[in-house]
Parts: sequence; structure tokens; C-alpha cells
Amino acid sequence: MTNSRTGGQILVDQLLIHGVQQLFCVPGESYLAVLDALHDAHIAVTVCRQEGGAAMMAEAQGKLTGQPGICFVTRGPGATNAAAGIHIAHQDSTPLILFVGQVARGAMGREAFQELDYRAVFGTMAKWVVQIDDPARMPELVSRAFHVATSGRPGPVVVALPEDMLVQAATVADALPYQVTETHPGAAQMAELQQRLQAAQQPVAIVGGSRWSAQAVQAFTAFAQAWSIPVYCSFRRQMLFPATHACYGGDLGLGVNPKLLARIKASDLVLVVGGRLSEVPSQGYELFDIPTPAQPLVHVHADADELGKLYRPTQAIHATPQAFAAALNAVRPQANVPWKAHTEAAHADYLAWSDPAPIRIPGALQMGEVMQHLRAILPADTIFCNGAGNFATWVHRFWPFTSYASQLAPTSGSMGYGLPAAVGAKRLWPQREVVVFAGDGDFLMHGQEFATAVQYGLPVIVVLLDNAMYGTIRMHQEREYPGRISATALKNPDFQAYAQAFGGHGERVTTTEEFAPALARARASGLPSVLHCLIDPEAITPTGTLQGIRRAALAKK
Repeated sequence: MTNSRTGGQILVDQLLIHGVQQLFCVPGESYLAVLDALHDAHIAVTVCRQEGGAAMMAEAQGKLTGQPGICFVTRGPGATNAAAGIHIAHQDSTPLILFVGQVARGAMGREAFQELDYRAVFGTMAKWVVQIDDPARMPELVSRAFHVATSGRPGPVVVALPEDMLVQAATVADALPYQVTETHPGAAQMAELQQRLQAAQQPVAIVGGSRWSAQAVQAFTAFAQAWSIPVYCSFRRQMLFPATHACYGGDLGLGVNPKLLARIKASDLVLVVGGRLSEVPSQGYELFDIPTPAQPLVHVHADADELGKLYRPTQAIHATPQAFAAALNAVRPQANVPWKAHTEAAHADYLAWSDPAPIRIPGALQMGEVMQHLRAILPADTIFCNGAGNFATWVHRFWPFTSYASQLAPTSGSMGYGLPAAVGAKRLWPQREVVVFAGDGDFLMHGQEFATAVQYGLPVIVVLLDNAMYGTIRMHQEREYPGRISATALKNPDFQAYAQAFGGHGERVTTTEEFAPALARARASGLPSVLHCLIDPEAITPTGTLQGIRRAALAKK
């Protein structure tokens, strides 16, 4: 374009060019010019109740689509509120662009009202932080933001926007739409991988990270089927391999099946695709030796800097999961593999571990039966969202993820993520069923975003497990300081009334028998819903109690 436009207008035009269809924001006077430009733009704007929730909604869309989630917040406290979403995007390798208002250029350096140095604040959390001081450079720098957010290991980019720059006019050409670069493996690398697999006696595969797609998952599943290789998903990446497949062996999360860990440790070839083997999937960095694992390691990653960063691989393959999965079509076994029985046993171990039927916990509400009911009636492609807490175990262990883009959970362990993520998912795909699992402490971290769900008519369902405490911390407290309860008890509101006060649907569930009809009414209501499930405080995990943990800790004293 050759006509003169304000910085705000140029910015919105760039968003459209780069394919942005939705964004999340909490409005602020620091970027009024952008809000005005959005008035006439074909971009769906979701107005949120807190900047952390807005950033998490954008991150959720980035996680589901592989395209940068877009979030706008105001300067100072707005930016720091959004930091939780930036940290999630960083540790989860999710493309996200946070646009932040900034004080006028002439006031910088004076600690003006809500002024922050964004490079200093976000420098360790974001892939790139930039301030755009000249509206004529808007196309260049916004284009770069999209490329940085999606390249290599994806992550967050923070773009600061001085308010006076946004009203300044400039004449500048628009950028071209950004393109994601795929890094492909070489033919020689794939031939070497085939030789290693053919020589192995007990190989395993671990999938994780980002830059996958439904097609990549399908291609990798076909590879696993051809080789009959057991596949394990990294922490909160279970949507990367169908749990119903005969090669699936479970996930490397918290409270892992001991049989799963034993099989990986006994393997003679470990193929890691997309993941970093960070603290949780590596079981506190103890599953594999650092820097040289005892097992031969083939590590495939989109970012060259991650290859050899912690673990020295026997073979490093610099490739995106999508490109690598496509190349696997040429990697075929030359003879019958000797480990088929091992793979069948691994899947049998998973099926036994993930069966909710035998689970019995203290109290009148049996979550094992709840999970059985959910498995029986919910669509297979239901999107499950959760934040952080022991409650998440019910989803991770007992829900069989079978399709890509059906899981939203922070590998960073950030509380309060589930509800904002559900809003982001439902705004993206309103036809999909979206269910949130939340704890009482977890939910109220961003419970105000229930108002956002109501405002936009998003019938998400929140299964809220209330045990009147920060349960995970209490569990650790009993393990380390048995009987010395400190700072973990909670006095909660009536969450049924809470949901109704916002204009949603609320139910109180105290027994197993009440859950199914309550869920049916929630699904039929067409409203955002909260099922307030009262859980016995003793039921701290599916197989453990607080008293049991305390007794075990005291026995060691």
C-alpha cells in the first residue's frame, strides 16, 4: 500500500496479511489506536477479564494450530499479568505474539506511568523482545515476529508499542505473509536410522514437543505400526499418539507406571522425536544419564541448539516432527522385528494402568466411575483442558487421547490454565466439545474468565474437583513435614452459585450417582457450566491418601 496510515492501522493490516483471524485482549489506553483500527477489521476480538487469562487463551490457540496465538495487553501491570502466559509458551514451545502498549517515546527513561523495560522484563522468557519506535518499520518487525515465533523451537515474542508511535502516520509497503520453514532430514540420516532399528532388540520411541500436525501423527503412527515399536508420549503431549493403538505404552508424566520406566531403561535404542526430555519426562533428569545416556539415543528436533544441549545423542537429526514423520515412509523393516511381544506387553501394561474400573477412593464421589462415564459418552475428539494439580491425574491417566489437537495442558505446570485454554479452544472450534478439569485452588486463579465464556456464548464444561486445599502442596507437605499443615487449607465459595451468578449453568455433585445426570443437564443447557464436585480430602491421588502418606513419612523419622 502507498497511502499514509497510522502505526495502529499498519499493525492491524499486517495481522490480516499474516492470516490472523482471532486475538485476545484486555483493553488499555496505551494502544487505543490499535483498538480503533480493529473496529473495521475482519478479526474476531475476544475481550478478557485478566491479562494472564488472555495470554493463556492465545497460547492455547497457538498450541492447537501451530500458528502464533495473538494477545494484546496494556503496559506495566497489564504486561506483568500476562507473564504467566509467556512463561507457558516458552516452556511448552508454543508460538505466541504478545503486543504490549508502551509509554510515549518522549517519556521513556523517566519511570513514566506504568513504564517498563520490556527487554529486561521478558528477555529470559521470550525468544525475542522488540520495541517498534518507527511506524514505517511496522511491516518489517511484525513479519520478523511471526517468523521468530514459529521457527526452530517455537516460542513467545513480545512486541512493545509506544502509544505516540501508534498514532503517527507513515507511508510504507506491507510485508509478504510469513512462511514457516520446515527442516528436513537427509536421506543418509534416514538410512542410518533404519540400520539402527534393524540392529536393535528392544527399541522404544518417545514423542513430544511442538511442530506436529494431524498428518504427522498419522505418519508416525504408520511407522510405529510397520516396526511394531512401543511409543511413549512426553508429559502432557498424549495427543501425539493414539492411546488405542497396539503400540502405545503410556506417557512420561508425573506418577508414571513403574513398568513403563523399567521398559525404557532396559531398551537398547531410544528414538526421541520433537521433545527435549526436560525435567518431568526425564523423571527429574534421572531416566537418562547426562551428558551421555546409557542407551543409544537418536534425537530428532527442529532446533539445532536442542541437539546435544543436555544429552549427547548417538545420532542427531535436525528436522521438524512434520518433516521427519513424512520421511519415515521410506524407513521400512527388512525382516520381521524380534520385539513384537515386548510391544504387546507394553500396551497391555498401559491398558491395566489406565483402567479406571478398579479405582476406589475415600468418599461418596468415585472419580474412577466418573472417568468411566466420560469415556462412555464423550466424543473421542473432545478437547480436555487442565491447569496444574493432583486433580489432573484423572485426565492424564484415565482419558484415552486418540486424536491430535485434543489436549491443552501446560508442561510448565502453570495453575489456572484450564479455563482460559478452554475459552481459546471453543473460540477456535465452536463445534468441538471442550471439557475443563480443575481443582478448587486452580480454578480461582483465572475463574473470572468464566465471564468471558458467558459473554461469547461458549458452552465449555468445567469439572471442578473441590477438596478445600492446595492438594498437591499438601501432599508434599505430608511427605516432608508430616502432620504440620501450613498455608494449604482453603475456604471456597459455592461454585454452583458462582457459575449461576455469571449467567452460566451450575451443579453441585456430592455422590457418584449424581454426576451422570448433572453432566447431561450441563451439556443440554447450551451454557458454560461448572460441575462442583466435592471430593474427600483424603483422596489425594487415585491410589493414595493423605493419612497413608503421613504414616509412611512418620515411619521414616
